[in-house]
Amino acid sequence: MRLKTQLVSALMGAMLSTTAFHGAFAADDTIKVGILHSLSGTMAISETTLKDAMLMLIDEQNKKGGLLGKKLEPVVVDPASNWPLFAEKARELISKDKVAAVFGCWTSVSRKSVLPVFKELDSILFYPVQFEGEESERNVFYTGAAPNQQAIPAVDYLMKNEGVERFVLEGTDYVYPRTTNKILEAYLKSKGVKAEDIMVNYTPFGFSDWQTEVAKIKKFGSSGKKTAVISTINGDANVPFYKELGNQGVKAEDIPVIAFSVGEEELAGIDTKPLVGHLAAWNYFESVDTPANAEFIKEWHAFTKSDKRVTNDPMEAAYIGFNMWVKAVEKAGTTDQDKVINALVGVTVPNLTGGYATMMPNHYITKPVLIGEIQENGQFDVVSQTPEVVGDAWSDYLPDSKDLIADWRMPMNCGNFNVKTGKCGGKGN
Repeated sequence: MRLKTQLVSALMGAMLSTTAFHGAFAADDTIKVGILHSLSGTMAISETTLKDAMLMLIDEQNKKGGLLGKKLEPVVVDPASNWPLFAEKARELISKDKVAAVFGCWTSVSRKSVLPVFKELDSILFYPVQFEGEESERNVFYTGAAPNQQAIPAVDYLMKNEGVERFVLEGTDYVYPRTTNKILEAYLKSKGVKAEDIMVNYTPFGFSDWQTEVAKIKKFGSSGKKTAVISTINGDANVPFYKELGNQGVKAEDIPVIAFSVGEEELAGIDTKPLVGHLAAWNYFESVDTPANAEFIKEWHAFTKSDKRVTNDPMEAAYIGFNMWVKAVEKAGTTDQDKVINALVGVTVPNLTGGYATMMPNHYITKPVLIGEIQENGQFDVVSQTPEVVGDAWSDYLPDSKDLIADWRMPMNCGNFNVKTGKCGGKGN
């Protein structure tokens, strides 16, 4: 473990600067940018906002002079919360529309669906959502949180600040919740939490009949030990879940819920009064008081022509990823995918919380960890914030990955290098 830590620390020194290029748009050419987010189906509640955010970022960049003297042209497709359709639409963006990069996906199952396409066609995907890790691909840049940048710090907060001893791991039934909860179970047990004090439950996408499930949570929390729910529920299932918590009087002071996929956008359609004090772990909240965030919110309201449109964490991750791509293209002097992939490692851009995000050699970024409490107005009061944390592609708490690191620079050029055997494996490579 020490060797792995030392190697990861050694990689943190990668930094580079770029010279901004502003020129007149070329009359006969544009740079196309793919936007791959669900605008219909169960995930539209979360992903539509990311489509709008990308359109805003592209519009702002064009106002600055575009990129390499060319205008950026967004190409928007709707994979409609249909996981195989994500792959089909990704292939269309790359092969037919000839996009220079794609910004998209939310669920891990959609990301897993498109991975073979990006590898086969050697294109670039920026993935802006928290996820389970256990992956490092040359063609993917992960600007959302890895478990060590969200899930594990959230557990630490619950144990230290809330005195929690029993844990309900409540998730939607797909890759991200199952893998994250596998990591969390191992982590909790390493901290002395007994198996009988961990309850795990999964429900389908779009699940709405939460009465029985919330009743189970209340029963599990009635043992006399402080209990909390760690929620990896995704999409529109969050709305009836939180409504049922309110209906059954599950208050934050009794059984706090800390969510990894609920932000300002998901709370916008809910009566938040019964939910005050429940928590979320992210790397950004709209309520963060910094000049950069104030400017971002101002631009968002102007672009959407609505002061009621909220911002959220995946929007900041999209903002970081887009700005990193722009800097890498400027440095490479081209949108050639291979050259941009190489140029991206070490790129540093400001985040919206007052610090900086750096693209590490494992294609994960540095991020602070924020814990926020739900307020009556649907915003979050930040109660805890860490310095920037380096995203770990491979969990220290799973036997098959604890000795793995990723480094896409030469000569290693590997997504799963085993520090004990000194060999690069095939998975995730």
